[in-house]
Amino acid sequence: MRNRFDRQLEELNSEMIVMGALCEEAITYAMNALFKGDMDMAKRALEAEEQIDRKERDIENLCMKLLLQQHPVAGDLRLISSALKMISDMERIGDHAEDIAELVEYMDSEEIPQEENLQRMADAAVSMVTHSVDSFVKKDLALAKKVIVDDNIVDRYFDKVKDDLIVIIADDAKKGRICVDLLMIAKYLERVADHATNIGEWVVYSITGEHPKEEN
Repeated sequence: MRNRFDRQLEELNSEMIVMGALCEEAITYAMNALFKGDMDMAKRALEAEEQIDRKERDIENLCMKLLLQQHPVAGDLRLISSALKMISDMERIGDHAEDIAELVEYMDSEEIPQEENLQRMADAAVSMVTHSVDSFVKKDLALAKKVIVDDNIVDRYFDKVKDDLIVIIADDAKKGRICVDLLMIAKYLERVADHATNIGEWVVYSITGEHPKEEN
């Protein structure tokens, strides 16, 4: 019975990896659509978001089977319940990638103010998503805690982008529309990082039995 349970846990790990990879792809496609003006990339981001939704349902069903059929012990129960929380955050990450892609489709500008900082912000957010899922699969407490700390990096990029866009608008009102759109995109990336942080916190809980927010 335990062997079967362990195999299903391995399946859970594999499915989580796939869902995490889809989140990374969705964000990357959406940002490539912005920077390269490639609307095919925007469509691919939307397609990835649909796959994320389906994967969430698949993992949710697998978790329910583990809970109802296998009667997990305390440590396994924490792991499965954490996975259920994590896929909810990953689904929201997919939603934010969709938000970015849909916004890009209606943008009309060849110049992207703050492109470098937005790219760095996106790279940092994607890295957090990758590491958060890896920390779950590898049961790596240090990596999960690093994800939580790395949220500060994305927050600093967001503040930088926001402040600089405000200055641009003040100098040239004609750039107001593009700057507001970019500020929204930066906010979506900041929310992606927040969800990755949530995932890291649930990984900490799955390993230690204590949620970081409850420790503060």
